Amino acid sequence: MSPSMMVWKRVNASPGLQRITCAAFSRCVTPPWTGTGLTPVLPPAVTQMFVRELNTSIRVFQYDSKPDVPKSEGRKLFFDTHAIVRLLEENGFTEEQAEMMVKVLVRTTDSNMDVVYNDMVTKVHQEIMLQRVMSQIAAVKKDMIILEKSEFSTLLAENEKLKIQLLLLKVQLTDVLNKVRSDTMLDMNLEKSRVKELKADQEKKLLETRNEIMEMTAEQDRHLTQTNMKIDTEAAGVQTMLESHKLDTIKYLAGSVFTCLTVVLGFYRIWM
Repeated sequence: MSPSMMVWKRVNASPGLQRITCAAFSRCVTPPWTGTGLTPVLPPAVTQMFVRELNTSIRVFQYDSKPDVPKSEGRKLFFDTHAIVRLLEENGFTEEQAEMMVKVLVRTTDSNMDVVYNDMVTKVHQEIMLQRVMSQIAAVKKDMIILEKSEFSTLLAENEKLKIQLLLLKVQLTDVLNKVRSDTMLDMNLEKSRVKELKADQEKKLLETRNEIMEMTAEQDRHLTQTNMKIDTEAAGVQTMLESHKLDTIKYLAGSVFTCLTVVLGFYRIWM
């Protein structure tokens, strides 16, 4: 915001109401025109401006060369203080009160203009800062070129050295991998042969166990056959003995029957 924007204007409004515009009084806590019938109006371009308090601290920039700004004693006010005093007197203020209000207004305007001037920079100062920045950029570019020329060969040598170390490391890693692979293959072959031997031993033991089981089964079958033959022989002997006893029993029964018949016939003849 340029200093020319800090102006006060009297704007004609409805009868009995006068308005004063100023960009520096957009956020006053207690405006000096309170109770005077004066209404502040801001220009559209300054409506969104961040307005600082009276005691706002000034930021320190990188290039601390302040422009030549006019002092508060030598500044010109762009509004008629006498007209404002008369306007305040017309609205019910005494002369002392109106002058005091105008003094407060002038002090507030000076304070806000100090803050604005401290944050502003002139076009000449801006061009000087731009030239300084461009000179520093040129110095940095020059340093970069010198660095590239002086250290590029060193970087190439370091790069070649790293490549050689990587190749050596690759060869060592290949040798280690081949050794590990051969050791692994040897261990696998040994384990495979050992597993084959264990399998052969297990198959041999299984065959022997099977033969023993078959021999035991044959022997049990033989004993069972002999037992069955003995049982059959004894059963046949018992059956033969039963048959002989049966025949003897039949003979004894037949003899007993014939004897009884003979006795009965004898008694029958005797009685007849």
